[in-house]
Amino acid sequence: MIRKDKIQVLVDCLASRTQPTAPLTLGDLFHLAEICTARVGEAVVAEACFCQHLTPEEVLARIEKAFDHNLEAMRLGMDRDSQSFLLGRVGHELTRQPGQITGDAFLDRAVSLTLAAQVGNHLVGLAPCAGTGDACVFSGLTAAMLEAYPREEVWPAVAVMLRVGTFFRAGKTTTGCNMEGLGAGASGTAAALVELAGGGPREVERAIVLALSPTISVPCTPRVMVPGLCATHIGGALMLGQLAAGLALKTSIPVNVPVDVMLALAARAHQVSAQYIVPEVISYMEAYFKSDPRVDRYIEEQVKEEERQRQATIATRAREEVSRLAELANPVTEPFGEVIVGGSSQAVGSPTNTARIAHALAQGEIKKVIIELYPELFARRAINVPGILMGAIYGSSTADSQSYRRVMEELPRLGIEVEIKEAREPQLQRVTLETGAGRVMVDARNRGGGRLALIDAIPSREAALAAARRLGIDIVP
Repeated sequence: MIRKDKIQVLVDCLASRTQPTAPLTLGDLFHLAEICTARVGEAVVAEACFCQHLTPEEVLARIEKAFDHNLEAMRLGMDRDSQSFLLGRVGHELTRQPGQITGDAFLDRAVSLTLAAQVGNHLVGLAPCAGTGDACVFSGLTAAMLEAYPREEVWPAVAVMLRVGTFFRAGKTTTGCNMEGLGAGASGTAAALVELAGGGPREVERAIVLALSPTISVPCTPRVMVPGLCATHIGGALMLGQLAAGLALKTSIPVNVPVDVMLALAARAHQVSAQYIVPEVISYMEAYFKSDPRVDRYIEEQVKEEERQRQATIATRAREEVSRLAELANPVTEPFGEVIVGGSSQAVGSPTNTARIAHALAQGEIKKVIIELYPELFARRAINVPGILMGAIYGSSTADSQSYRRVMEELPRLGIEVEIKEAREPQLQRVTLETGAGRVMVDARNRGGGRLALIDAIPSREAALAAARRLGIDIVP
């Protein structure tokens, strides 16, 4: 529920800016709400009042009006006779039997209505926000909120959701569920649910950042033409959004990334995903795309034959690739590797094991440790350098939490020189030890899970492999 007196305070604050007409980012909006001790919904409505010269009632009425077609399409998708070429009759099947998915009545209803909206979209189309994917989520969630909460509480929360969505609409420049059904849907859901629960601007911001993070770069193509897959994209957006909202409202989980930074990352990664990830997705999914013979009759036969030949190889190629994974897979009785401190088997475990091998090769007192890390590991040096140093100096296992905590404090007393360099080669992690007896080096590539690929070593690669076997370190291709 918005407060008219607070709306006026916010409008006056907007008018008093040095550049009153300058557009607000999401971060600006949250800051505005915070300094005016207002709700985010009130800030969103006030912004619209100020920029479009409307009253609060007019703003909310226009927001409600914007849903007319989409909610009608959603209701169509609920009908027993409504069927989507990609999702079948899922809208009818879920909405007639509530509570089938998660056991949470509200979330189940929102998911069911969202999938019904997608069925409706495939029948009569939707008015898109960033795209039709997030429009499904926004329509399903809005309908569920209207069923469960008073209207005067719902529409300000919807305003927040849509304001988030408009930024994704601006940022979506190519294909990508990351900026549409999944990314925009999860972020908008998180924002709306926090607002509906009475959370403040900081909680809304934290929720958006938490919801957006796992959606970065997720491509759209698998769900666009392959049956069924869309359901977990747009349904998953609601689940992600609810989780993020709950974490923001009910815990003190630290989130230090500003919402504008996360949104800028999402928009940039969106472009990179379309250029590099989507072609790979198509190469694997193309054989499973739904086709329409009425359209294909206009395609040259040679082109269709090339498609058939290409598609025929996909399953064989995929099976060969997964067979190689099967050869490397652990037995189910030994699913886990050794315990790894620091929070990441990739960022800490693998480089620490590289250092452990170097320690096993070294003779004499260690004088200097040289650490070379590829850009991602270099950026995460706060968690991996303590592990690398404890492996290099003490030979500690990745499970040695005491050494991990104390090694940085002990370096001055030990008198060991440390040099840390950023390397450009992908996955590179190289550890060099200079000792009283000479120099040893282990050149490896990160493979995650505490594993590594051994490229070269001093005194020899064979000696390093033997050391890895003694230490129980997994060496993989």
